Amino acid sequence: MNRTRTLLWSAIALSILVLLLAACAPQAETVGEAEPAAQEEEAAAPTEAPAEESEDMSMEPIKIGALAPLSAPGAVVGGEAMREAMLIAAEELNERGGILGRPVELIIVDTEGLPERGTAVVERLINQDGVVGIGGGYHSSVGVAAKEVARDNGVPIVFAETWNDTITSVQYDEIFRIAPLSSEVSTVDVKFMQWLRDDNGMKLDKVVILTENTDYGIPAAENTTALLDEAGIASVTFSVDIGTQDFAGIIERVKAESPDLIVTLATGEASYNFTQQAADAGIGPQDVPTMCNQVSLVSDAFWTNVPDGNHCFVRRIGLPQQLYNDVAQALVAEYAARTGKDDIESYAMASYDSIMLIAQAIEDSGSTDPADIIDALENINHMGALGPITFPINRSITPEQAGVDPKWWHQFPDPAITIVQYQEEGQDATETAVVYPVIYQTAPPIIVGQE
Repeated sequence: MNRTRTLLWSAIALSILVLLLAACAPQAETVGEAEPAAQEEEAAAPTEAPAEESEDMSMEPIKIGALAPLSAPGAVVGGEAMREAMLIAAEELNERGGILGRPVELIIVDTEGLPERGTAVVERLINQDGVVGIGGGYHSSVGVAAKEVARDNGVPIVFAETWNDTITSVQYDEIFRIAPLSSEVSTVDVKFMQWLRDDNGMKLDKVVILTENTDYGIPAAENTTALLDEAGIASVTFSVDIGTQDFAGIIERVKAESPDLIVTLATGEASYNFTQQAADAGIGPQDVPTMCNQVSLVSDAFWTNVPDGNHCFVRRIGLPQQLYNDVAQALVAEYAARTGKDDIESYAMASYDSIMLIAQAIEDSGSTDPADIIDALENINHMGALGPITFPINRSITPEQAGVDPKWWHQFPDPAITIVQYQEEGQDATETAVVYPVIYQTAPPIIVGQE
């Protein structure tokens, strides 16, 4: 009897010890993963689901990712405009019945305008959220980094507002762009400056360029400098970090150069800071002809932050409002109802189009396989808010075969570029004068500070 009781207590003690050891052992992290039992059930499931389960699967949403800078140091004003436009696109798609009869789930992520953040959120969109394509994108530095993640995972991105030439010149199958090329924009900028000098009698011996140390600002400044040199115009470049707020030191150096024109290649809120601080120092847009950043076309934010910003020249991507097609007009109406704005920013229009392009590619291919979407994008003819969009340089007609530079790979070739000017204080962006090119001109330029 004593021996039996001893064996019983030994067994109990052994069981307690086993339980204690199990409790102390490290546990596996299961974030985003199935529990072991669920994994076993999945492994044991039939390869082909029953009919009723297939029907349920057909109603699962098609997930599309979207990139926008929604916090500093990114261009927050621009990011918010892009987000609104992409939400409109997703809602329109769902009102039409979705894509391939399935609802659309748009997953918008904040890039903060930073390359490392862009890499992280694109990896999350692809590998955790399971998106089949990605639209949007504002900052070139984000685009340069994000394109590598897209390539590694075979998922297409249609970039809306990333200008750096190398984004397309690397010729990745996964990368498409409807924003203009930075080098092409610089060409328009310098042609505009030459026109001011040659056709309007403006003194233009020296240009000062204020740029940001990013994958947008650095090459844009270099391209502009080279083209100015060819035109016989001297230039000096000052560079700052993205998100800079205090420009006092730089502005003193700019004043010392006595420029005939100032070009601002700093993006977002930093461009507002520089322009107003320059005005306070006597070299603002009402004193020295100034090309302001395109975020200046967010007129409410511009006049709030730059009350002395009248006479800014601003580069606008896209056709003038009077030439908008039906898609653009419908988008403007909905955007205005949501935001209270009378017009829509070019990068918001491009963001809307980027989502719609992915949607049409899925419909055209009849598939959510990223490889099929890429094939469809190469052959697409899409009527967007920016006009008819195609990507004529692709795997069928390579840059080498077409005799063009590699930067035209998967590049929308026809984004219109105009120069507009605020000519009244507090003027709405929709009422700005189109001054260049002459074919679109609605008013001659006002050239300040000339004797």
